[in-house]
Amino acid sequence: MGTENLFENLAGEFPEEFVSVLVQKSNVRIERIVSTGHSSPNGYWYDQDEHEWVVVLKGKAKLLFENDKTINMGPGDYMLIPARRKHRVEWTSVDESTVWLAVFYRE
Repeated sequence: MGTENLFENLAGEFPEEFVSVLVQKSNVRIERIVSTGHSSPNGYWYDQDEHEWVVVLKGKAKLLFENDKTINMGPGDYMLIPARRKHRVEWTSVDESTVWLAVFYRE
């Protein structure tokens, strides 16, 4: 059993974000998400059954919430998105990969 590194094997240019499930149990899932210039499709809103705690480890992004509130995120910025809170990714860095760590869980 060895170690892995969140910054190794970053995805190249892909049409969609590159998602790796790092841990999955009955009530929690931890993902590494790599975005390079990605955003949510026009008109698409995430409307999840799970709470999502997310942190940007590298790069930058802008989130938009249904009430028009925007959040700019950079390295070290994190937030909790409650279940059913509609949101979308407006943009991610185009000149570098944005690396997210997302923890999804249920009460």
